[in-house]
Amino acid sequence: MADLSRSLDMREILLLNPNTSTETTAMMVAIAQSCAPPGYTVSGATATRGVPMIVDAPRLHAAADEVVEVWKRRTAKVYGVVISAFGDPGIHLLRELTDLPVVGICESSILEAAQDGRRFGIATVTPDLVESIDASVDALGLSSVYTGTRLTSGNPQELTSDPFRLEEALADVVAACIEQDRAEAVVIGGGPLGQAAIGLAHRFQVPVIAPIPAAMRRLSRVLRPD
Repeated sequence: MADLSRSLDMREILLLNPNTSTETTAMMVAIAQSCAPPGYTVSGATATRGVPMIVDAPRLHAAADEVVEVWKRRTAKVYGVVISAFGDPGIHLLRELTDLPVVGICESSILEAAQDGRRFGIATVTPDLVESIDASVDALGLSSVYTGTRLTSGNPQELTSDPFRLEEALADVVAACIEQDRAEAVVIGGGPLGQAAIGLAHRFQVPVIAPIPAAMRRLSRVLRPD
């Protein structure tokens, strides 16, 4: 009974995956739970319409409406929301619908990377999202310290299906951000890249920002218990 009472006392954070992959949702929830503040549990909600992995701007924009629909279908009381796709589709729509804190992994990781005026780059796998990423940086007023986005080669979905290849490919790109662009911090740009980002964080002397933990840190600072 003691364990049940503790579980009933837990406050829920909703991690919303705008991709349709439930496997990706489970991976991202596990990462988010590992850095959740005491007294909070993380649940996942997966888009039912769209694609398993958002790789271009049209699908990113289309995901915004699905984010809103997933939010409307929720049944449990939640205390905060994480939008876990790089580009934060639907974040502004959701903020208009609720007074709860809503954070996105893109916005959160970029803000963390650029703190104290650090020069930062972004390492990712999706060439067709670079313009959207650049626009997100510009919207946050951080273009002056942005060294640009560097990309792995090959098909993004094939690469993400092989965790070892993914981490090694991203490691090469992170190194290029640091050595060639002189970035002082590097963001790993993508929710499905979450596990690789955790591994990469320990491989470099400059900060490598894993986006899901960055979002959880940001959310933790603004959670309102009641």
